[in-house]
Amino acid sequence: MQRRTIKHCRECGAAVDYRIPEGDTHERAVCPACGTVHYVNPLVVVGTVPYIGDRVLLCKRAIEPRWGKWTLPAGFMELDETMAEGAARETDEEAGAQIAIGPLFSTLSIPRVGQVHVFYLAALQSEAFNPGPETLEARLFTEAEVPWDELAFLTVRETLLRYFEDRRRGHFGMHDIDIPWPPR
Repeated sequence: MQRRTIKHCRECGAAVDYRIPEGDTHERAVCPACGTVHYVNPLVVVGTVPYIGDRVLLCKRAIEPRWGKWTLPAGFMELDETMAEGAARETDEEAGAQIAIGPLFSTLSIPRVGQVHVFYLAALQSEAFNPGPETLEARLFTEAEVPWDELAFLTVRETLLRYFEDRRRGHFGMHDIDIPWPPR
């Protein structure tokens, strides 16, 4: 069932009703005045796995949620940008890192929070970083140095585990991951 977050119609301002529209299979917010059906869809989080040699770039969060924890540079995709453009923008905003965006590496579905996370491989062009206001520190880590117990999100952990596994194999694949609740 849809979370009942919509109270008023975006088109005419009338209070909405929740029902299953004709020809649909899910309960939706429907405007009784103008008939507009309002859909609530997952949000897309875009980011990168920035790497140079055997190290990856992680950012220490200066914002909630998970202030002070380490993450890959990522954030919500904006309108009028592609996923790759959003991932590159977030990497610049959070780490001030210069990258060459590579292939899509992982997609992670998190139905419980209504999000899909996507990460691209990204070759760092320099080891100079200029973190933005959402980041306390941007730093390179080898696999052994990654603060595994201090990672902000399960999606970051799952992506990093696959990155280092693929790196050891010498071949990077594409990973499609579902994050169940509760986590296994």
